[in-house]
Amino acid sequence: MSYLERWWRDASDEMKESFINLVKNGQLEIVGGGWVMNDEANSHYFAIIEQIAEGNMWLNDTIGFVPKNSWAIDPFGYSSTMAYLLRRMGFDNMLIQRTHYELKKELAWHKNLEYIWRQSWDAEETTDIFVHMMPFYSYDIPHTCGPEPAICCQFDFARMSGFAYEQCPWGQYPVETTQENVQERALKLLDQYKKKSTLYRTNTLLVPLGDDFRYINVEEAEAQFRNYQMLFDYINSNPSLNAEAKFGTLEDYFVTLREEAERINYSSPGEIGSGLVEGFPSLSGDFFTYADRQQDYWSGYYVSRPFFKAVDRVLEQTLRATEMMVALILGTCRRSYCEKFAMGFSYKLTAARRNLALFQHHDGVTGTAKDHVVMDYGMRMHTSLLDLQIFMSKAVEALLGIRYDKLDHSPAQFEPAIVRSKYDAQPLHKVISVHEGSYESVAFFNPLEQTREEVVMVVVDSPYVTVVDSNWTCVQSQILPELQYHSSKIFTGKHRLYWKVSVPAMGLETYYISTSFGECEKARPAKLKMFSKSSSVACPTPYSCVEVEADVTEIENQHQKLTFDVKYGLLQKIISSSPNTINEEIGMYSSSGGAYLFMPHGDAQPIIEEGGQLLVSEGPLMQEVYSYPRTAWDKSPISHSTRIYSGESTVQGFAIEKEYHVELLGRDFNDRELIVRYKTDIDNKKIFYSDLNGFQMSRRETYDKIPLQGNYYPMPYLAFIQGSNGQRFSVHSRQSLGVASLKNGWLEIMLDRRLVRDDGRGLGQGVMDNRVMNVVFHLTMEANVSATSNLVPTPFPYSPSLLSHRVGSHLNYPIHAFVSKKPQDMSVKPPPRSFSPLATPLPCDLHIVNFKVPKPLKFLQQPPEGPRFGLILHRRHWDSSYCRKGRSQCTNLADNTVNLFSMFKELTVSKAKATSLNLLHEDPEVMGFSEQFGDLAKEGNVAISPMEIQAYRLELRPQPQ
Repeated sequence: MSYLERWWRDASDEMKESFINLVKNGQLEIVGGGWVMNDEANSHYFAIIEQIAEGNMWLNDTIGFVPKNSWAIDPFGYSSTMAYLLRRMGFDNMLIQRTHYELKKELAWHKNLEYIWRQSWDAEETTDIFVHMMPFYSYDIPHTCGPEPAICCQFDFARMSGFAYEQCPWGQYPVETTQENVQERALKLLDQYKKKSTLYRTNTLLVPLGDDFRYINVEEAEAQFRNYQMLFDYINSNPSLNAEAKFGTLEDYFVTLREEAERINYSSPGEIGSGLVEGFPSLSGDFFTYADRQQDYWSGYYVSRPFFKAVDRVLEQTLRATEMMVALILGTCRRSYCEKFAMGFSYKLTAARRNLALFQHHDGVTGTAKDHVVMDYGMRMHTSLLDLQIFMSKAVEALLGIRYDKLDHSPAQFEPAIVRSKYDAQPLHKVISVHEGSYESVAFFNPLEQTREEVVMVVVDSPYVTVVDSNWTCVQSQILPELQYHSSKIFTGKHRLYWKVSVPAMGLETYYISTSFGECEKARPAKLKMFSKSSSVACPTPYSCVEVEADVTEIENQHQKLTFDVKYGLLQKIISSSPNTINEEIGMYSSSGGAYLFMPHGDAQPIIEEGGQLLVSEGPLMQEVYSYPRTAWDKSPISHSTRIYSGESTVQGFAIEKEYHVELLGRDFNDRELIVRYKTDIDNKKIFYSDLNGFQMSRRETYDKIPLQGNYYPMPYLAFIQGSNGQRFSVHSRQSLGVASLKNGWLEIMLDRRLVRDDGRGLGQGVMDNRVMNVVFHLTMEANVSATSNLVPTPFPYSPSLLSHRVGSHLNYPIHAFVSKKPQDMSVKPPPRSFSPLATPLPCDLHIVNFKVPKPLKFLQQPPEGPRFGLILHRRHWDSSYCRKGRSQCTNLADNTVNLFSMFKELTVSKAKATSLNLLHEDPEVMGFSEQFGDLAKEGNVAISPMEIQAYRLELRPQPQ
């Protein structure tokens, strides 16, 4: 809808009315209706829901139309998550095109190109949606009328002379249809239709007529219509041909097909079908990795432009946090100041939603756009990030009760602790200057549904600092030198200050930093151990430093010990309940692919040589190993840190943080692709599990019969391998990348790629605009603890453990820190400042996908008793054979019903209505649910089965004081 909305802004009232009439009477159908046609490999499910809802709501508000049919002809492979989300948005049918050519052959052979797509966990057919897969190479006219493009191209009448489109490459050209040639032409076309129809079960055949950038003028549309009408008239006036041909919309096709399926049962013997539309098989799974011809696998785009894939997710989590703050301000604070403040931000909030939505395009988050388009996406996301951060900085004041008035036009008292100077620069920590006799305030917002206890970090200019909480109680803290990416000058002269915070669910907590608070102990300096062959590094003040003499060094916390090879600076082992070999390796492929295709020349070669820089920091709260490795290049393309945090029962305490600083810049790295590989001792038999859109897991198996690049899969969020003894090694990511398990026990992830050439798929350039970036993973090693083990071989994917879900949430929805712009005098002590909106934290497996005001611009125009707020909940499915650690700090699980009416502390939910995920349908059956779903919601009861996402419209008002 991004294009239609742009056109709509400039269209005359007369044009708008004509358009609405065409849609209302069914002559023009809008299919999909999302803001864009989104990618399905790299997009996170939050962003997919957002982008479809944004488009669908605009369409409903503007034209009064809500789509029922989805049209996705261009994404490079398809995810079952999309089928699920569309069903829960009230869609009935889907059309897809780009799937592996061998798979198309197999499905066509069994007449399974039309099928019912069902989710792997669904035993009750509630997720079923009807799918039409196009059968041939492309969606253009040469590949849609039938199996012979040389013939079909003759029926693309916009390629006749006088039009701007390229001629048919097969040497036979379209000619104007006349009374003299109509018989010969019509029979030729009908022959293609008949051949195509043998690939499908019914007598109803779909023949799309179009291509990219078509129908640019009336003459072109007229040429197609005039010629086809003549051909159709001939076919329809000859009963002996036993065929009827007519123009129609996608809706016309699906209605006709379903009517035929009701009359005639096309089921094959022994086939598992569906009650939704009988006569078709039900299938589960996804369509990755795509190949269009000659074993050309499209796995490169899982990694292309990784810098912007990371920005995408930062914008996503910042938007989600802002939506929550807007809803909480409009819900809890009914002063006119608050309403004015939140409403004044509406335009920028809408722009942020649309900029995130725009980037989900199948040439956006995929990294397959031209350089100047990538720049435009980047600038849009950057602008919105800054807007959201400014709003959040001011919202902190309103929610903490510091002030309410003039928020909309006076400067904020707080600013974000992490700032971005430009659209393609790495984010930087604001340096906090601490002065004698004053203190700095730091406010933390926790966007998750449970209370969070974790170690946080800010950068300070002095190591001699102390931390207290909002009750002015001493808090233990630790300092480390701030590091930078450099072969010898690794210290910046500034310091990283760490301490443990506790922040309420969806709430705020304040801490203060000063040079001294009475009796409080100052931040404890970390002990540093150094190893450097090439140059000596001076020990920074006030730290104590020793040289590492041994070949191996270790760091440990309450839950695990890590061992590292000192010469190479790489992780070797994780020792928790039992020792596990990890053997981290950093390598490079030499390749000849492009933005879409991964085309390696052989296997990746290790690039780390003996003798780089190594710095080990040990302290009570955080331990770190930093490595600037030696490589064949003067400037290494990578440096990396490994961190573990102390925490007896915190999620953070169980995870290992890996941060890779990547600089794949300059000609030395042309046609190279950088990977990290974990070579474990887990016997996974080359089977691994990777996520689809951060929503569900998919089982992947490495096949020797297909090339290496065909064994790479998307990894937006998580991948894990598991052994026959139940050992499970997981890598959680905060951006989408590509993953493979090429040998037994290996898990490898591609970090960046730089390719000189175009790979012939429409981009017309290579990928050479690499940016400096940091990739962060959280690793977990878990042992199966259950007697009822899940190790029986199963075709269904395993689920993450509860701990794994929580580690992923902490990584992808980090605490937001805001620092006061001006120091406060020590003599002024404000009252305790915190904000805790939930009556109790939500169950650990219940995730708030979004809590928002869907139409902030119209908030005051809608009646206060109307459902002006939207809440989307996802109940995560978790593997109970790994339950123990995941329950750290878990008070309850979603087996216990949550009641919306008693969810908030200072807010009364007076009414709740179940709705579709695009917030547009209220009939449960439209989304595949039973009537009971709607009835339960009216009583405020949330009864969600594992895996399900459910949406509610709420009526909220502040509780009487």
